[in-house]
Amino acid sequence: MMRIWVLMFVMAIPGLVAAQEARPLAENPQAEARLRALAVELRCLVCQNQTLADSNAPLAEDLRREVREMIAKNMSDQEIIDFLVERYGDFVLYRPPLRATTTLLWIGPFLLLAIAGTALVLAVRRRQNTLPEVIVSEADHQRVEQLLSDGAKRP
Repeated sequence: MMRIWVLMFVMAIPGLVAAQEARPLAENPQAEARLRALAVELRCLVCQNQTLADSNAPLAEDLRREVREMIAKNMSDQEIIDFLVERYGDFVLYRPPLRATTTLLWIGPFLLLAIAGTALVLAVRRRQNTLPEVIVSEADHQRVEQLLSDGAKRP
């Protein structure tokens, strides 16, 4: 039993040595707050539909470091965004502006929704026109009523 306790203690030593107080990402909390605000507005260049703040990709880490350095150089938020747009294009913006090159990006989902709705309406109309009309005689109707009432009487 003593061996188990010693073994557990020896295995816990590396964890105790490695544990440290978490260091802040930036020495300046205001700069880190600016970075977080900018990272939400910027897109990770390698991830599908993730902001720079959400991504753990190495390129996203590099971009966050670069933005941190620009903040340290006292560049304004707009100057940082303009620099990144100039370097990477409008794709770096999580909400790209409405321009001639991004028109399809903004209108595309609504266009696809309209096409899908039209296709659905046409399919329903076509199906209604191809269904045969079933005529139920009075005798058939009475027979169904009788079967239903007989079924209700059974325990």
